[in-house]
Amino acid sequence: MPIRFVAVSVLLLMAIPVTAPAAGKQLAQKSANSKPAGQDKRPAISILSIVPTQGEPGNNVTLSGAGFSDTTTVFLGSNEIQPRVIGARQLNFDIPRLAPGLYAIYLRREDGTTSKTYSFTVMPLKPVALSLTPDTIQSCATGRERDVTLTGRNFQEGSQVLFDGAVIASRFGSEEALSFTTPTVAGGLHQIQVKNPEDTMTIPLALMINSRPEVTSVSQGNDYVNYYELIIEGRNFLQGSVLTVDGKRLGSSSGPAGERERLIYFDCNRLVYERHPYDSTPKNFRLQVVNQNGEESAVVQVTAP
Repeated sequence: MPIRFVAVSVLLLMAIPVTAPAAGKQLAQKSANSKPAGQDKRPAISILSIVPTQGEPGNNVTLSGAGFSDTTTVFLGSNEIQPRVIGARQLNFDIPRLAPGLYAIYLRREDGTTSKTYSFTVMPLKPVALSLTPDTIQSCATGRERDVTLTGRNFQEGSQVLFDGAVIASRFGSEEALSFTTPTVAGGLHQIQVKNPEDTMTIPLALMINSRPEVTSVSQGNDYVNYYELIIEGRNFLQGSVLTVDGKRLGSSSGPAGERERLIYFDCNRLVYERHPYDSTPKNFRLQVVNQNGEESAVVQVTAP
């Protein structure tokens, strides 16, 4: 019995040195591979500059700083924006459609870290006027002929059309089109603008009101015993328009005593010249219509008695 006890004891002592060093090596490797929780060698995310510090929806903003990554996002208030990351130190983004006001701006990285918060102002979206169709209205145009379509962008249902600074009735078509009916005004250039509810306005566009008289045709009308009618058709004729016949002025009001020939204003597109010829032989003469403001039509050559 004593001999067996000694033999078993020796075998156990011989086994201990074999297993102990292997276990110690594994523990050492595990300790070497592990890192303290939360350790990150990346720099803290920060904003060093914001250019510009205010803008309208659609404007581009550039942020410079440090610690940016491909998945860094921008926050304007509670609105998360995916920017274009240029590198670890710069990114840019377009301002989304947001209500005007002051917003907190900051960055957040995918690891949850955020930058310091700064202030950013979203400005009201300005309307832009690009063109008028048509851009010329005849002074004596009526009805739908006086309608104008204004094209541009950023129009709102509450947008107003200003005609020489005064608000006129308009119709909202879309964010890119408004329409209005041209009021009856004097001839010449007039300014058209759009004002949005936030009081932002467009640069003025020019609308031409053409009041220059124009003769398009002259034809013979009714023939009476000692005179006949010449029908003068065109546009922009006025109640006080004057007709010159070979330089002789003939108005629509009563002429001097003994004057038989006269001019009758029918409407904006027609004048009637009562001509008293000496005989029925056709003659060549020149006609021209002149308005009170001095605007003249082209001279028209006529052959008639």
